[in-house]
Amino acid sequence: MGVTIVGAQLGDEGKGKITDIYSESADVIVRFQGGNNAGHTVVADGEEFKLHHVPSGVVRGKTAVIANGCVVDPGVLLEETDKLRERGVEPDLRVSERAHVIMPYHRVIDGVEEDAKGDMAAGTTGRGIGPTYEDKVGRRGVRVLDLLKPDALREKLEYVVPTKRALVEEVFGIDTDENGYADAFDVDEIHDEYVAYGERLRGSVLDASGYINDRMDAGDDVLFEGAQGTSLDIDHGIYPYLTSSNTTVGGASTGTGVGATRLRETVGIMKAYLSRVGTGPLPTELEDDVGDHLVEVGEEYGTTTGRRRRVGWFDLPMVRHAARVNGFTGGVLTSIDVLEGLDPVRVCEAYELDGEELQKMPADMDDWERCEPVYRDFDGWDGVDWDSVEGYDDIPAEARDYVEYLEDEVGAQFYAVSVGPAREQTIIRENPFGEV
Repeated sequence: MGVTIVGAQLGDEGKGKITDIYSESADVIVRFQGGNNAGHTVVADGEEFKLHHVPSGVVRGKTAVIANGCVVDPGVLLEETDKLRERGVEPDLRVSERAHVIMPYHRVIDGVEEDAKGDMAAGTTGRGIGPTYEDKVGRRGVRVLDLLKPDALREKLEYVVPTKRALVEEVFGIDTDENGYADAFDVDEIHDEYVAYGERLRGSVLDASGYINDRMDAGDDVLFEGAQGTSLDIDHGIYPYLTSSNTTVGGASTGTGVGATRLRETVGIMKAYLSRVGTGPLPTELEDDVGDHLVEVGEEYGTTTGRRRRVGWFDLPMVRHAARVNGFTGGVLTSIDVLEGLDPVRVCEAYELDGEELQKMPADMDDWERCEPVYRDFDGWDGVDWDSVEGYDDIPAEARDYVEYLEDEVGAQFYAVSVGPAREQTIIRENPFGEV
């Protein structure tokens, strides 16, 4: 059976924690898109693990697969697995031979181009994700399998590297040597470094599609772990302030080579308020004391960047859009504990644009920026000992009203409600794998 977890908002919804919880019932955990621009945090037995490349299920000792829809920075990946081993976690990791590789010049171009965009900058992490996907689509990318073939890798580099240097120097007007970028455009140095990475990865590289399908044929349960959120999807998100991959459920199929008919459940993860790292419009953004409360109580700082996240009230038009394009069979609501002490608690249930009420997000970002939120207010809750909450009925009635309103509006049963960062601070109402 296949269960897919996707973010229903702008990333940072708590997917890492939920993946960790549901991975207890799975045999294989698969990342199907994105790269080390994603940050998933797992708190297990009092220990906090911040993961970027490695699927969250490794903390439970599950087999983890980085599939073909991902882009891989092998140096970062190997460093992350080494650190996990130092902490007593031995990752059972497999990497798709078809996944594309983030090269040093990708990171340089990411930063240079972002600076040049000005107001159109998306607020990227600077990890080279976008330029790597560009090369993939442009049919000039380096794949993981190329790292295992030194001669083939050199041939590709001798074609690609001079064009990248020319892009930086002639289009952006930056001298690569004077700006400390010489190593990123040195064919010999890149070749030797990445061949060494290939040798370390060799035993983990495989045909991910064949492997995952074989495991499913054998009756194993597979959890597909999405990164970022629906509104950051390259096709369905807030263009151009988004990521470079398909963060929606369709990406789980194309990014793994597993047929869509095998993805039985799609679970949308959403935070009880809104947060994001990056630029662009955000109609419900809070830049007041309430915003400060959400940032400090919710520890809203990017796992990957460390940047303070922007925060706002729950945006229903955004999540309705996510429910539609993903076809959620269930949902998970996280971080309702962070709202404690706020009164009222607000939900944006629609937008007003030029005198018209909208239930959906506009595709034009200029229009979205002009949207005024139409709010519905709920009574707040306070004085809760969240550590003692064991079941849904232990949540304050005011918080349950809020949860059930969102559940009705999203149109999907909430399989779980999270009341804190730890594993045990999650109220499981239903397991998508069918276990109670």
